[in-house]
Amino acid sequence: MPHQSGSLRVALLGCGVVGTQVARLLTEQADDLAARVGARLELVGIAVRDTTVEREGVDPALLTQDADELVTRADVVVEVMGGIEPARTLILRAIEHGASVVTANKALLAADGPTLYAAADAAGVDLYFEAAVAGAIPIVRPVRESLAGDRVQRVLGIVNGTTNYVLDKMATDGLDLDQAVKEAQALGYAEADPTADVEGYDAAAKAAILASLAFHTRVSIDDVHREGITGLTADDVAWAASTGRTLKLLAIAERNTADDGTEGIQVRVHPALVPSDHPLAGVRGAFNAVFVEAEAAGELMFYGRGAGGAPTASAVLGDVVSVARHRVLGGRGPVESSYADLPVLPADSARTRYQVRLEVRDQPGVLAQVAAVLAEHGVSIESVRQSAVPDDHVALLLITTHTASERALSGTVEAISGLDVVRAVVSVLRVEGA
Repeated sequence: MPHQSGSLRVALLGCGVVGTQVARLLTEQADDLAARVGARLELVGIAVRDTTVEREGVDPALLTQDADELVTRADVVVEVMGGIEPARTLILRAIEHGASVVTANKALLAADGPTLYAAADAAGVDLYFEAAVAGAIPIVRPVRESLAGDRVQRVLGIVNGTTNYVLDKMATDGLDLDQAVKEAQALGYAEADPTADVEGYDAAAKAAILASLAFHTRVSIDDVHREGITGLTADDVAWAASTGRTLKLLAIAERNTADDGTEGIQVRVHPALVPSDHPLAGVRGAFNAVFVEAEAAGELMFYGRGAGGAPTASAVLGDVVSVARHRVLGGRGPVESSYADLPVLPADSARTRYQVRLEVRDQPGVLAQVAAVLAEHGVSIESVRQSAVPDDHVALLLITTHTASERALSGTVEAISGLDVVRAVVSVLRVEGA
């Protein structure tokens, strides 16, 4: 039913970097927002842990520690506190009391999104979450709504600005991983504990959300194969550049077919080599970009700032306007679409190209032995590059394969490492985007 009052009550859960910006925009742009919504948005309270901390530009009178009570007296609840609890309980309480919800909580949506979707659907309220993936970049709404009439084949993206900044600094300044992470922390791109970023947990949560939307299938973070960037070295980055590629941490969700013919999807996060002429290779610093391949629309790319207070607040406010307009005019936004219920295929059935770097004895017949092992496992060679090293008895082999399964490559690498002529398997990296 349309809202009858002249204003809508907005409650804010959390007042950190993003929450402070949301509160500021609600106040500074009040007249414009009212014109877009059709009613004024009244910020009635901000739930925080400590009300004594001064927050620039925020009226202290709005601060409260009683989040349970706050959500019961709002028409729209904005959750930017993060984490699983108490965010989940507060969102469900808000929905129970008839509030529409806007959240930026990727971790919660990736862990237990269906519970929230079901509650919102049962209550007839909206649940919007554009800010949960890629900050200011409008990617959730296009995948959820604009491409609803299309068949998405693949989503490929850089969805974590911290790791992109780190890898970019390693490539441009020759820094090692630890140095680049420290620089990212100094600039505020990385948290004091960067584990969620560098180990790929943040990207995996976003990949789960995008996969759920793109393929109309419930995908949780537990379904995502995850590898971070902590095993990468400055040498890996330098070798990538020497072969015309760039190292990126990618989130990939795609349709695939298992060995038994079952159609399903694969969702993975891992470092990958991207050809220098691919659009994702040029994404620098802390920026994000998502590449979508759809049957009718073809290739689409969404690019912009993926994190930060103001960019994320922009996405939050866009959602607030949408749900508020529904409150004023009636109607609802899209609900969960999980009708396809495609199986999530095992990670070892994923198929891609690989670059394997080996340290071998510098003697005749080595390449033939390595090639024989590859052939035995059904992995064909696209190219080979050999380089000498200061040790006269050692050489480096850089082998790029044609497309092969993870399962085949794993067996191949294990067999190669057992060859007497192989001193070490230095690195194994996937090649994506070509």
